[in-house]
Amino acid sequence: MSAKFEQVKNFYNLGVWSETKLRNAVAKAWITADEFRQITGKNY
Repeated sequence: MSAKFEQVKNFYNLGVWSETKLRNAVAKAWITADEFRQITGKNY
């Protein structure tokens, strides 16, 4: 699990971050594409 996974997941679940912001987190290597799928239920 990525170091920032829980933080990013919480931001998304609270509505602070959009799906676009989450995609940017993958691009910046804060989370993996698999973790993106775990959070959103969608493929990166």
